[in-house]
Parts: sequence; C-alpha cells; structure tokens
Amino acid sequence: MKKLSLLVLILSCLMGHVSITKAGITQDQREATYRQLEIFANVLSILQENYIDEIDADETIEGAITGMLLSLDPHSSYLTSEDFDELQNETRGSFSGVGIEITVRNSIITIISPIEGTPADKAGLKAKDLIVKINGEPTKNMPSMEAIKQLRGPKGSEVTVSIYREGWQELKEFTIVRDIIPLQSVKGLFLEPGFAYIRITNFQGRTTKDLKETLVKLEKEKKIKGLILDLRNNPGGLLDQAISVSDIFLEEGLVVYTKGRIKEQNMTFQAHANNGKNLYPLVVLVNEGSASASEIVAGAIQDHKRGVIVGTQTFGKGSVQTIMPMPGGSGLRLTTARYFTPNGRSIQATGIVPDVEVPHIPYMAQEKEEKTLPNFVREADLKNHILSSGELASKPSGKVSDKNNGAMKEQEKSRRTVNSRLKKDNQLRTALNILKSLNLYTECKTSM
Repeated sequence: MKKLSLLVLILSCLMGHVSITKAGITQDQREATYRQLEIFANVLSILQENYIDEIDADETIEGAITGMLLSLDPHSSYLTSEDFDELQNETRGSFSGVGIEITVRNSIITIISPIEGTPADKAGLKAKDLIVKINGEPTKNMPSMEAIKQLRGPKGSEVTVSIYREGWQELKEFTIVRDIIPLQSVKGLFLEPGFAYIRITNFQGRTTKDLKETLVKLEKEKKIKGLILDLRNNPGGLLDQAISVSDIFLEEGLVVYTKGRIKEQNMTFQAHANNGKNLYPLVVLVNEGSASASEIVAGAIQDHKRGVIVGTQTFGKGSVQTIMPMPGGSGLRLTTARYFTPNGRSIQATGIVPDVEVPHIPYMAQEKEEKTLPNFVREADLKNHILSSGELASKPSGKVSDKNNGAMKEQEKSRRTVNSRLKKDNQLRTALNILKSLNLYTECKTSM
C-alpha cells in the first residue's frame, strides 16, 4: 500500500495532472514507463526508510525531475513557482541581476551573451565565456535555472563569478554588483544624415512597439536613406517579437517556421504587406552573441535578400521552448520544436553565417594599427586654414540665443558620441560603408 501511494505521488508530480497534447505512445511504451516508475518508487521507499538522514519526498522528487530534464538538453528545465514568477518578470522586461543569457554546454554554464549596458557587459563578460564557479561554487552539472537563481539578487548586492575564456591560462574572477536590468530594449540615432542606427538588446514584450516608435521619431528628424539594425550580443527572447520585428522590414513571404514531434508544434509565420514602408537599404549586424530570436530576424532578412548580414557567425540556438504551467504555480520549460529560416535552414548549432564576415577588432589593437600608418596632413588640419564655403555657412554670426546655443551643444555632444562609437567599432564602420554603397546603388538604379 505504501509503495502504491508513492507511485501515485510520483505520477502526480511527473504528470502534473496537466492536459498536454501527446505524441503517439504505444501500449508497450506505456507499460515500460510504468515499470520504470515502479522501480523509482521502490528506490524512493528504500531511501525514506534507510537513508542516514530523514528525507523530504517532495524535494527528492523535484530533484529527480530536474535531473531528468537536464539529461535531455540544456534548455529544458523544471521551474519552481519562484522560478516561474521570475521567468514571467523577465519576459515583461524587469528583473534584478547581472544581465546575461546563459546555457549549458558540456555540463558547464556558458554565456550566450551579456545584455548591453548591464553590469555583466560593463564588467567585460563576453559571449562563449565559461562560468566555472559562482561565489566559489562549481557550476559543473548545475542546472541553468539554478545558476540564474544564484546570479540574480537584490539591486546593489554582489556576486563573484570565476570565468574561463578561450586563450586564457587560468580562471579570472569578476565581482559584479547586481542592478535592475533596463526595460528599454531599443535605442536609435543617426550616424550620418539619413543613415540610421538602431540597437535591439533583447526581445521583450514591447520590443516591436519600441522599434516602431523609434523609427517614427527618427523619420521626424530626417528622412531615413538606410538603416543598420544591430543585433550583436542580443541573446533573444520572445518568438512573437522576433516575427513582428522581421515583419516591419518585409512585404510578404515566410518569416520562420517550426517543426516539432507533434502536429501542434509545426507552425509557419508569414510577413504582412507594409504598403512600401521601411524599404530602404538595410544592414544587420550580428556576432557570436546573437542567439535565438536574433537569429530568426537575421535569417529572415538574409533569405529574402532584404538586407546584408554583417559580422561573425551567430550562436546557433535554434530550438523552441514551450512553457507549461504545473499545479502549485510551478512549470516546465520544455524544448518542443526547432526553428527553420524561410529557405529551410536549421539554425540549431549552426547559426547564421554573415554575407560579409567582419571579425571584431578590439579598439586597442585598432589604435596600434593606426599608429603604424603614415601620418598624412591635409589642408583642413593646418592652423588658420582658409575656411571652405560650407564652413563659412555653418560658422555662427553674431549672438546666439541660449535656446539655439543649447541645441548646438546637444548636436555637438551627439556628434561626438557617434564619432567615438564609429572610431571604436570596426564592424559598425564596415556596416556604415556597406549601407552607403547600397544606398548609392539604389539611387542609381532608381534614376536609370
């Protein structure tokens, strides 16, 4: 009787009394499963009666479920009610932590990407870094949700991570102060007149809305002649947001499709007509930290030949996770399908290969290279050179009002920010040059 009650307890925990669409399971498979569950019940009964300390059956079964999901793939996991709440907060775009997306590779917690502007990004953590320890505790065989729980915490608190990076001889410790991860996932500005730059840091619940608002704001400033969409170090997020972001730049056709084991997981997502809007030349920047939703956008743009993909090969997370609520507020995050680009390419483990491959060169290395070049001096560099007509036109005459002076200072500050960014970012410079070429080609084609 005791074994029977344990079996019922295990079944109720494992099956969760939830209605989930099943793939075809034969009677033999079902019977084999029940035999294995009976073995599990026997082991649990023996543990309860003979283990050195008294054990909690609920905790033990929860640990077994966690281990079972961990054995499947790095992204499937059991969510306690606390984990489930945190996940919902994250997709809404608000949580306190260090600001990284992680996965498990070869049983080690691996950084997919730090989110731009977060404590992890400022500390210098990078995509593909291995988190070997968190606060001194080894992460080998640690479930990703457990690692996430340890990395998050109240704003202002500290966490120490021991990092291994390819090429390093030993681990390096980073002590990071947790902070609120920014809600705003979209930022935009003009790099040059007409040539816009928009950065999407991750795909949250309002990313598409923010992107549309940013495009409208930029269009009010100046007509957009071309756009750089920066998805570097964007770890992904919500599938529906990746689809709707892609849809902004496409007029028709397939955006992405998924294939799973059961029919309900096989889905296709189509673009809708934008009445000719947003059809300017497009360059998409990606790197090894671009994953999941970022790869969906880049893959759709590439397959439709809507823009040029520039940078380095993306991370290669092409699997779909479905969140399934469980009794008591817990849940399962279960891998249920794979993503495919419009041309049928699987993103999983291969990622998106750029049309133009441009490795990132650290700024210090760029400076070193620049110092080896001849130092050319031009007329404009000479002191007291005769001003050009353009410089004369822009030179202020007479008194400048405080309002105009403030606007000029703001423009100058913005110009310096853009120049600094372009100087330090060789991939962005290349993207801008490609965008200008695309715009010139489009203009020539239109005038013919």
